[in-house]
Amino acid sequence: MPRSSTSPPRNRSRYNDRPGDYENLNGCNDKRDYGHGRERRGYENRESSRRDEEGSRRPSKVDDRWGYGEKERERERARDRKRYDTGRERDRDRGYSSRSGPSSSRRSASPRHRPSRPDSERPRSRSGSASPLPENKAKPNFKPSGLLAAETNTVKTSDGNSTVLKYNEPPEARKPTVGWRLYVFKGSEQVELLHINRQSAYLIGRDQFVADIALDHPSCSKQHAVIQYRNIHEKDEFGGSKSLIKPFIIDLESTNGTHVNDGAIPAARYYELKTGDVIKFGLSTREYVFLSDEAS
Repeated sequence: MPRSSTSPPRNRSRYNDRPGDYENLNGCNDKRDYGHGRERRGYENRESSRRDEEGSRRPSKVDDRWGYGEKERERERARDRKRYDTGRERDRDRGYSSRSGPSSSRRSASPRHRPSRPDSERPRSRSGSASPLPENKAKPNFKPSGLLAAETNTVKTSDGNSTVLKYNEPPEARKPTVGWRLYVFKGSEQVELLHINRQSAYLIGRDQFVADIALDHPSCSKQHAVIQYRNIHEKDEFGGSKSLIKPFIIDLESTNGTHVNDGAIPAARYYELKTGDVIKFGLSTREYVFLSDEAS
């Protein structure tokens, strides 16, 4: 018989195409695990633990058996929502808003500084004028308090008493160049003659310590009035300016006032005197006639 020839077996690879399968040299297929089985078992263990954890989170009959189930969870959620809504209403009643953030409960918290708004953004009244900003009392006040002037105008006596003068001479005060006089009459009788041209101002009042011309009537004030000479600039007939020293009288807000020619003069304002004017102080019946040397 003819001898049948067979082709030699092909050389096969020691490893199969799939990882993890091993073929030995004798041709027996032996599938062995070189680490891939351990990874697969670890993955399966993790999956089982995850499923167990998810199952524990779900409500079970055990929770219902111990009195804590889905109804109790819903009741707690409703209680939390009610507590949150109550807190928001309380903050709204106190004037806080959710946009401003949580309010601070510290007692020592300093107030927030609000930047000043320009005049164009100030609230305006119905008339259209901008309402003035409230005065900030925390800022220093540099306005004159009057204490320095009171200290300057204080006159002290030898016995320790002190008197504050109510009047200060203006910058335009000048000594007169004309000899002015006061003729004092009581009824129709002249009782005194006063020369009032030696200084720029004469204080008239009942306080004999500070008054230049003393008054005795009780209706007169301690510092009643002042006769003041002032340098006044006037225009002449050619349109030029000339300076003249003219006499004025000012009432120091006395109780019963000052009268010139039987008319009350305004308080705290200069009133120009003319030759021949008759001055009265308070309710006194004495008359002070204002004359100059030229008129006499």
